[in-house]
Amino acid sequence: MASRSFTRQLRAAASKSSKSVSAVQRRTLVSAARQLTRPTQAQRQAPAQQVRGLKMIDFAQNGQLEKVHERAEWPAEKLHEYFKGQTFALIGYGSQGYGQGLNLRDNGLNVIIGVRKDGASWKAAQEDGWVPGETLFDVDEAINKGDIVMNLLSDAAQSETWPHIKPLITPGKTLYFSHGFSVVFKDLTKVDVPEGVDVVLVAPKGSGRTVRSLFKEGRGINSSFAVFQDVTGKAYEKATAIGVAIGSGYLYETTFEKEVYSDLYGERGCLMGGIHGMFLAQYEVLRERGHTPSEAFNETVEEATQSLYPLIGKYGMDYMYDACSTTARRGALDWSPRFKDALKPVFNDLYDSVKNGTETKRSLEFNGQADYRAKFEIELQAIRDLEIWKAGKEVRKLRPENVE
Repeated sequence: MASRSFTRQLRAAASKSSKSVSAVQRRTLVSAARQLTRPTQAQRQAPAQQVRGLKMIDFAQNGQLEKVHERAEWPAEKLHEYFKGQTFALIGYGSQGYGQGLNLRDNGLNVIIGVRKDGASWKAAQEDGWVPGETLFDVDEAINKGDIVMNLLSDAAQSETWPHIKPLITPGKTLYFSHGFSVVFKDLTKVDVPEGVDVVLVAPKGSGRTVRSLFKEGRGINSSFAVFQDVTGKAYEKATAIGVAIGSGYLYETTFEKEVYSDLYGERGCLMGGIHGMFLAQYEVLRERGHTPSEAFNETVEEATQSLYPLIGKYGMDYMYDACSTTARRGALDWSPRFKDALKPVFNDLYDSVKNGTETKRSLEFNGQADYRAKFEIELQAIRDLEIWKAGKEVRKLRPENVE
């Protein structure tokens, strides 16, 4: 989809780069394109005021400064000293429990796991090296041993277990969440936090598996953090320290309310529900207009996920537009406002549904059912059985990396 003029620019830049010092590896057309189309470092960097580990950044360049903490603020030695003599009691061993727990352990901090004895999570924790009676306990014992109680149970489970757990959160402990759901919607969840404890949140912007994989790569996931209740006067710095300890690279300040509103809204919108809906609509129209399954899938999903979305993620929307043909650019620029106008009312309805608790009520009612896993599997199977994803399974087999 690259235009001729853009291709000529790439080749000219590549030719120029080949004349650089021989010790430097020759740049590819892609790296040359990055030179041409990306802003300079001075242009790209948002205005910031910086001290070690803390940035004040004007992301939108409109005068609104936001605090961003980075892991350099909390090197390993400082973390060890700050949490000396304290025990992290991580309750629940699902996706986030897995990632955050292992990262805390690898960072040299004292962490124990609390789950139902001999259940599936207990067995999974044992497989990851948590030892019964040493670092693996039932929930009550773990909370009693813990100074920082990390409630990483599912949202529905937090609501169900809170009447039992709340009395164990005694004054002096710190109560930690990775989602504002239970606290913000306490009228529905009944999770009313006790007095006498700091209540903080660190919400990684990715699954627990991603939290873990980025940590193992020596990187760190972006996370938001917030303080709901500051009894000690140190909850803010405690939250940032925990954020780095669990594997965050950068920490963006927010509130419990804004974290849960944006999270539920995003999942139902562009991150999952909305994008799936757009994929289905485009695919179905192509099929109804006589296109083959492979062609419909390639033009709807494959090119998006394998070619265009990575460009947006790495360099930005403008780069993606500039890397495509003039015909593609023109059409996209013309139709984008129409999609925005059509979809914005839906997104406003969605935000209202999140903020007024409708989405929370729906989630608690469904996920709190004894047979919710079986019902969810039926819904997943319905997605697997859609023609678009059957076609996708076959198309993926033909990707270069999958062809022997």
